[in-house]
Amino acid sequence: MQPRNMSMSGVVDLAAVKAAGEARQKAEAARRENAARGDAGAVTAAQLVIDVTEETFEREVLQRSAEVPVVIDFWAEWCEPCKQLGPVLERLTESYAGRILLARIDVDANQLLFQQFGVQGIPAVFAVIGGQAMPLFQGAAPEAQVREVFDQLIAVAEQRFGITGLVAGGEGAEQGAAPAEPIDPALAAGHDALDRGDLAGAVQAYKNVLSDNPGDTEAKLALAQAELLLRVRDLDAQAVRKAAADDPADTDAQISAADLDVVGGHVEDAFGRLVETVRRSAGDDREKARLRLLELFDVVGAEDPRVVSARSALARVLF
Repeated sequence: MQPRNMSMSGVVDLAAVKAAGEARQKAEAARRENAARGDAGAVTAAQLVIDVTEETFEREVLQRSAEVPVVIDFWAEWCEPCKQLGPVLERLTESYAGRILLARIDVDANQLLFQQFGVQGIPAVFAVIGGQAMPLFQGAAPEAQVREVFDQLIAVAEQRFGITGLVAGGEGAEQGAAPAEPIDPALAAGHDALDRGDLAGAVQAYKNVLSDNPGDTEAKLALAQAELLLRVRDLDAQAVRKAAADDPADTDAQISAADLDVVGGHVEDAFGRLVETVRRSAGDDREKARLRLLELFDVVGAEDPRVVSARSALARVLF
């Protein structure tokens, strides 16, 4: 079984921007279906924590992620830190009352999933939103830190994907009946341009949306990603990486290499490269590297833990 439509490392491609819009439509359809069922769409607290196998992953994680952010806990019976973290994840999941779902995966019994997610050690916690996977953290963590991560995850699900969760315990049924929001035609035009490979057209369409509504988070994310794809389209990746390796002081080469890193899914490498470039450079070069780093933050998303960490690192070298 191969998970479908999953961005395992933050890879940016032509379908990435549209995926959020499609996930939003699926979430709205799921809410309408639940509303039509009435209380049949509600879940109990016990149903918010489930054990998932390779056979049930498609149904219980990928399909459910169109309705609710699914947190994945990779664990094993012999893992002592897993025994510390597991109850924290379960307790918090139940406290969110349907805004997240916890899927527990025993790595010993599900080696294929363990490998496909590229898990380096356990416990390891991932999330899937609208079919898109993202790493959250590895190792046991205190409850306050886990809650902060969950809050960020819920915000991303709502703002970027329009996913608001399940109706838990029979309460909050009105949330499940929320009316579908029509997709902005200008935003749809940008997605269509991406489908055609018209990156310049997509960039202009997203700029049009933001000129009318500067606070549109989906358009801001889409614009940042489309501009990145446009920048790297004609780059000679091998030449860029050689130039960056040969001369760490070449700011332009480091910036281009960072763009390639993000497109290739090496987000932390890109951020580290540009933070180091800001640290060692001065004047216009320093400002150029700083601004590109901020642009890449927009590409990945302000709530992403890797962005939060890189912002702190940038602040340290600036101040």
